[in-house]
Parts: sequence; structure tokens; C-alpha cells
Amino acid sequence: MQWFDYLGFGQQGWGDELLGGLGITLSLALLTLPLGLAIGLAVAAASVSQKALPRSGAVFFTTTIRGLPELLTLFIIYHGAGLLINKTLKWLDPQAAFFELSPFVAGVVALALVFGGYSGEVLRGAWQALDRGQREAGLAFGMSRWQIFQRVELPQILRLALPGLGNLWINLLKDTALVSVIALNDLMRMANVAVGATKKPFLFFLTVCLIYWMICIFFEWCIARMEKRANRGVQSL
Repeated sequence: MQWFDYLGFGQQGWGDELLGGLGITLSLALLTLPLGLAIGLAVAAASVSQKALPRSGAVFFTTTIRGLPELLTLFIIYHGAGLLINKTLKWLDPQAAFFELSPFVAGVVALALVFGGYSGEVLRGAWQALDRGQREAGLAFGMSRWQIFQRVELPQILRLALPGLGNLWINLLKDTALVSVIALNDLMRMANVAVGATKKPFLFFLTVCLIYWMICIFFEWCIARMEKRANRGVQSL
């Protein structure tokens, strides 16, 4: 068989499996992004709070998440959370059936926690870079703190944090390959299956490498366009 036969579609080729794995990879990343951003925004809000307890909680969360390897975080969520859920179910009902945590759900939760830990620091830095006089001006106009945050502060925070968040998004796309170790049929796992069946590691790993590279190039272009749009009307110093 020629190399294009291995990558073709149908019973003889592995194109269908790789395409299905790519769909799972992109779905995992796209579902993780909003959840991770929500976690990051909550962590950033806690870290700039005037109260000591939220600030301590934010520091503990970011320090813990950033201090653990992403793979270890994934194992903790997949095995640890599943064990905790089953222990809880057995405690509530000794006859409860065994609950198996979905690898996809575990991957989304683990990657969202990682993304939230890092994006929280990016958003905190952007939040602290704002001119505090804007809040005072908003209060003087009779705006509530929520209105000031929603209409004045949040758009600027996102603009300032966009380059850092863009880098985290690219890293998230690549980190999705970690879920292959918990038997989720993503792009990387399907490439490993194809290699095991065909004994063609160079062909399939190079193909997957090019796929990841093209995805990252596409989203880097999208992020650059978003940055250009976000900075329109902003005078460069």
C-alpha cells in the first residue's frame, strides 16, 4: 500500500478515524474554553478582592494548578473524582450502581481547571492595569459597580488580556493530546491506534503533526485579527 492508501477513507484507510479524532479534539477544546474562561474570571475577581479570604483562595488555587503537571491533573480528575463520586453514591445508597466518569467529561473538567488557573493570572494582571479613576467616574455618574464592571472594565480587561489568553488557547489545543491516555478517541489516540495496526509511525505521527500545526496557524491568524479589532482606536505609545 502507498502512503495515500493508509490516509484514505473507507475500509482500507485510516482517514475516517483520524477525522473523527480531530472532531473530538476540537470539540474538547471548544467546550473547555468558555468553562476555563469563567473559572479564570472568577479567580481573577477573587484575587483583586479587598477581602483576605477570597484572595487567599485564589492564590491557593492558582499555585496548586500551576504547580501540577497537566497530565497529573487529568489523572486526579478522571480517577480521583470518579472514586469520590462512587464513594458518595455508596454512602447514600449501598445498592447504588457503579458510576463511570466519562473520559470526555473528565478531559473537559481537567483542562478547564488548568486553563482557569493560568488565565486567572492573565486576567488579574489586566484588571490591575486599569485606571482606577474610571470606577470613581462611573460611581459619580450613578452607575452601579456591576454596570461599571460590565460596561467599562470588562471590555478593557479582555483587550489587555487577549494576547496572553491567545497563547493559552494555543497551549490548550496542544494539551488536548493528553486525553489519549484515558482512552478518549481523540486525534492523538487514533494516530497511535493506526500506528499499532500498520507499523507506520513516521507517516501517521507526521500527519498528526501537520494537522496540529495547521490548526494552530489558523487560530493564531484568528487571534491576530481579534487583537487588531480590539485595539482599533487605541493610540500606540
